[in-house]
Amino acid sequence: MNNAGDSLDARLEVISGISNEQWLSNLSDRKRKELSFHDRDRDRDKIQTLDTDTYEKFYGNKKYYGATGDSRSYVDQWIATNAKGKVFLDYACGNGARAIFAAKAGARMVIGLDISSVSVENARRDAEAAGVSANCRFIQADAENTLLPADSIDTILCSGMLHHLDLSFALPELRRILAPGGRILAVEALDYNPAIKMYRYMTPAMRTDWEKAHILSLKDLTFASRFFDVRSVNYWHITSILSPHLPFLAKTFQTLDRLLTKVPLVKLMAWMFTFEMVKTTTEKALELPAAPKAPSLPH
Repeated sequence: MNNAGDSLDARLEVISGISNEQWLSNLSDRKRKELSFHDRDRDRDKIQTLDTDTYEKFYGNKKYYGATGDSRSYVDQWIATNAKGKVFLDYACGNGARAIFAAKAGARMVIGLDISSVSVENARRDAEAAGVSANCRFIQADAENTLLPADSIDTILCSGMLHHLDLSFALPELRRILAPGGRILAVEALDYNPAIKMYRYMTPAMRTDWEKAHILSLKDLTFASRFFDVRSVNYWHITSILSPHLPFLAKTFQTLDRLLTKVPLVKLMAWMFTFEMVKTTTEKALELPAAPKAPSLPH
């Protein structure tokens, strides 16, 4: 691997060596709440012991993800196209499924980063089971202040997690670590459909207070354009979210959505949208916020 790669390897070792005490002492209250929520949310052993009512309270929204076949296929194709031979970062990787997919797609190096140690451990185990652990590194880290070297990542996936972050810190950090010409794919819920907004309001246990208040809208794309060239905005799933309740109409809903998500204004009723962010060689005129407090790196 080249010198940049060696530097990245060394930095990953350093980040992995940060003690849990150092890690927790430098997190804000908001981030501690996110960590606690996601440790609970990813605890597979506890999930298996939940009764039906409790599972529905905390995880009832999972059934709707069965209707997201079109967007999943799009994301998988994007990874397959953009990860091969590259340094790929799954930014807030959860249990690492997309990182593992990138490794299988031929990424030169895969990094999965998450605030939750439970998620990181799940991802390591799953990568081992999938036979790709030699090519994957999973680390517990702060997505708003990753400590990764500048210009060290070729391709980044941000799947369902930007709304968990303060974009005034996260977007500059993403630009800093992304190599010139590098690409980011963001997959996010969209904050316009009143029925979906009502569902979020009625199911508070499924989300943190921060994420409920920061679902993305088009104004966030305008903000992102201060740091990146924003391209390829696509909208997904309007009627198909009814599929879990009317499974015999699933194919009809899917076909209808492929039409509706192309119609101006109507497409804003989509559950999700995706967009690409590209770091061009032209320097953006940025007014960056002060960097968040970082843990001291071990020597």
